[in-house]
Amino acid sequence: MRLIAFEHEGRPALAARLGDEVVALADVVPGLPADILPAFAALNLPEGAAALAARLEGAPRRPFKGLKLLPPIPRPGKVICIGLNYALHAKEGGNAIPDYPAVFMRGPTSLAAHGQALVRPKVSDKFDFEAELVIVIGKTARHLSEADALSCVAGYTIMNEGSVRDYQRKGAQWTMGKNFEQTGGIGPEIVTPDEIPQGPNALRITSRLNGETMQDSNTSDMIFSVPRILAILSEAMTLEPGDVIATGTPSGVGYARKPPVFMRHGDTMEVEIEGIGVLSNPVRDEAA
Repeated sequence: MRLIAFEHEGRPALAARLGDEVVALADVVPGLPADILPAFAALNLPEGAAALAARLEGAPRRPFKGLKLLPPIPRPGKVICIGLNYALHAKEGGNAIPDYPAVFMRGPTSLAAHGQALVRPKVSDKFDFEAELVIVIGKTARHLSEADALSCVAGYTIMNEGSVRDYQRKGAQWTMGKNFEQTGGIGPEIVTPDEIPQGPNALRITSRLNGETMQDSNTSDMIFSVPRILAILSEAMTLEPGDVIATGTPSGVGYARKPPVFMRHGDTMEVEIEGIGVLSNPVRDEAA
């Protein structure tokens, strides 16, 4: 199943995508809360995916084309990011392979939907791209083991975890460089685990800047696998429905190239992950 968030009558709404059409979930799930986070929690994913799919048969549909997409979870409770999680990416930056993940947070206002412009801030010309697999949490979880960690995963989506590199390096923490407004593309949809039979740690992941391949790797190069990430995070915090976790980027990012390559006004950035789809965003400069 593939789930999207879109704007309907001025409010966010959830829908299931069926090729070129969608079914609004409010039409098929009686009593579904109007607000996205409670609605998402009520779907009880991943276990509820089969029952939800059965409700879609014969339901009223509308065209996917022309919808105003939102980030799949428009305002996540938590946006958790993992840094330096691909072995070759750590090496290209001159970093040692970590024995514990670098963890930082993004705010919801830093996110941009599929098709929405990424905004290069006026204070920097070092706006970098990062292709990332994103975990979307479907069930409340704490103290997960690696063996049962995937039981809380509603699905997966894609992020271009845009980074303003000079601001990222102004201090020991990365928060400033990761939270400029509308710099992180996410979407277009949440893909439930049943659509990825090989699992999350065997997926080709690529990024393209204006059609030219920048990153081309596989999630098997992750230092910390998806189950390991979930187990580590849940030692410290309760994972809740609608939380999203960006799992790190592979090698090929702009700052490590010679000469460096950064996103500029007029560019188009695409991130593709096997079995999940393509996230595409234009890039524009912040208004003066």
